This record gives sequence, structure tokens and C-alpha cells, in this order.
Amino acid sequence: MNLDRLGINQMTVKQLTLPELVRACVRLGVPGVGLWREPVREYGVTEAARLVRDAGLAVTTLCRGGFFTSDGWEEDNRAAVDEAVALGTDTLVLVSGGLTPACPDLPAARARITEAIGTLAPYAGERGVRLAIEPLHPMYAADRCAVSTLDQALEIAERFPAAQVGVTVDTYHLWWDDRAPAAVARAGAAGRIHSFQLADWTTPLPAGVLTGRGQLGTGAIDLRAWADLVAEAGYRGPVEVELFNDALWARDGVRVLEETVEAFLAV
Repeated sequence: MNLDRLGINQMTVKQLTLPELVRACVRLGVPGVGLWREPVREYGVTEAARLVRDAGLAVTTLCRGGFFTSDGWEEDNRAAVDEAVALGTDTLVLVSGGLTPACPDLPAARARITEAIGTLAPYAGERGVRLAIEPLHPMYAADRCAVSTLDQALEIAERFPAAQVGVTVDTYHLWWDDRAPAAVARAGAAGRIHSFQLADWTTPLPAGVLTGRGQLGTGAIDLRAWADLVAEAGYRGPVEVELFNDALWARDGVRVLEETVEAFLAV
């Protein structure tokens, strides 16, 4: 694999400012960036869109919408769709939300998530934005995402047109599930793989577990096999590296980005 489809998620090197990230990607020949709403808003959505566009980069995804089990989800997600349009990406990644007083168990949370996506999908579809439901590893089910498997994500997505709602295949969250390969094929056949993200699984996990995503090739996941699996399912879109890692964030961001590109090519 060459770099033609590589996207670097902004959180992988969050210590870099957006201009620093853009300059480094251009120098290294990385064609795409996955952006996060908080730093983009801080920089300015219009200004960020201009910066990335003028550099000749594509915005692979915008992260993130979702958290549908919390109050205020509709206004925030409509804003996220509008930001995606402004940034020129057709994919909004959804982290669906965990348990809340209003949704105190998994069935209630998943019912709320499904209902909310049904409300949001037409709004996004009218604006050319696809919603990509990202299942998160079950360790996040209580507080971040009640959708834990690709099958669960597809059960929601398949209620809506594929052009409006699909899934994110993230190796970090799915590698453990022996049903995931069949779900990838199912998603691909229906044109519902809207995003493919890479990160490795390393142990021990850090306190809080959120920042345990390992550099490519340093952990337990057969990343090449996952890339082949997604390709066999018909996916031809960006391959985005998304790492949350305190040790990487503490280092020089440009060097981390260089190493990420090297690791991507190696694995």
C-alpha cells in the first residue's frame, strides 16, 4: 500500500496546531486529514476549511457527532453536519453515547440512538453528509458508546438508506470480535463502510483506557489482514490512522507523524 489513501486523524498528533499538521502532511505526501470538531472550532471552521483546501488536502472525516443519549444532542449534531459541509467532507463519524439517567440500560440507550439517527439522517443526507456509526470496544459501553459491535451498528444503519447511514470500521474497537469479518463483508456488500480507521492494541491499558491506542505494528492486531478484509468487502476510500496515546502526544508531533507514515507503509 502507498500513501494515496492515507488520512491522518488530527488526534493522532493533537500536539500539532492545524497549520503545523497541514504543513507536515504536505511535506510527507499524506493526502488527507481527519479533523476533530473542538480544535477546528477553536481555529475557526471557515479558516480551517480554507487552510486545508489551499494545501490541496482532503478532509477524510469529521469527528465527531453522536452522544445521542445526552440532552442537547439534536442541536449539536445538526451543527456537526453543517461543519462537515463547510470543511468539505462527506463523512461524519458518530460516537453514539453511553448510559445516562434518561437511558439507564443498554436496550434503552440503543433505542434512543436509533431514534436520534432516524431524526438526523435526513438532515445530513440533504446536505450530502453520510453518518458513520462507530462501534466502540465494550469497555466503553457504559460511558461512551452503547454500540459495541459492528453487527449492532449495522442493525441500526440498515434501517436507513446506505447513502445516509453506514459504519466506521476501526481495528482498535473490532479486532477481538470473531463475528466482525462477516459483518465487514455484510457492510461492504451494502455500501455501508463509510470510514476505515487503524490503530493497534497494546497492553497494559492506561488508567481510564481512552488513550491506549498503540502505534501501528506495535501491538496485537493483524492490521494487514484487516486492510485486506475491508478491501475484499469493496471499500476503496481513505484509510485513516487514529491514535490516542499519551506517550505519543508527549513527543515531537512532526516526528510522531513521520513514524506513523513509516509504520503505515510497513504494516
